[in-house]
Amino acid sequence: MKKQHLLKEIAGVVLGLTLLLAIGSLATVSAQGGYRNQDPRWDGYPNWGGSFDLRQTALNAGYNQGSKEGRNERARGRQTNYQNFSAYQNATKGYNSRLGDRELYRRYFRLAFENGYNTEFGIQTRRDGDYRDNRGDRINNPIQNRRGRNWDRYGTYGGSFELRQTALNAGYNEGIKEGRKDRQKGTYRDFRSFNAYQKATTDYSSKLGDRELYRRYYRDGFENGYSDGLNGA
Repeated sequence: MKKQHLLKEIAGVVLGLTLLLAIGSLATVSAQGGYRNQDPRWDGYPNWGGSFDLRQTALNAGYNQGSKEGRNERARGRQTNYQNFSAYQNATKGYNSRLGDRELYRRYFRLAFENGYNTEFGIQTRRDGDYRDNRGDRINNPIQNRRGRNWDRYGTYGGSFELRQTALNAGYNEGIKEGRKDRQKGTYRDFRSFNAYQKATTDYSSKLGDRELYRRYYRDGFENGYSDGLNGA
């Protein structure tokens, strides 16, 4: 009887230890995101917040789309500005409102799109801003990473030279100012939520021409200025 009792106690201890190990393993899996299609490609990307699913989905969709466009361009024997692609501009492929903030999704998507596109041409875009070939040697980026104040890289919707120039300059100046403020605070906002972006009339004068056309240029400049300010330009 004593022997049977001892065996039961030993069996109980073994069972308890097994359960503890199982619970520990589950906790580890949960802490690591449940192994939900973890992709090592995204480890080197910045984390600006948002859910795991939002970041993972956006990076995956952006990279795949950029890579696809890069392959198509390479097959045609050309390389254009990745920012001109509608998929990059929209940056909403694969997005669902359940994932969370749409503008944050677009930010991740565009970053991955750029890398996917450049990878097809043997260019590795690094987080430190350097561009390197497949051997790891630093190279000049043949397609600029940002438009900055190069107004030639912005769209042309008509209107006079003065209207376009004034609007882009005013919008960019205001956008980069707000972007730098948010960078210092460690925050990120939808650039469209700013009053200056919504009004889009800073420095406007009726002598320049069409007001709505001015606002369109202004908003282009503001969006890019905010992005540059947020990213340390």
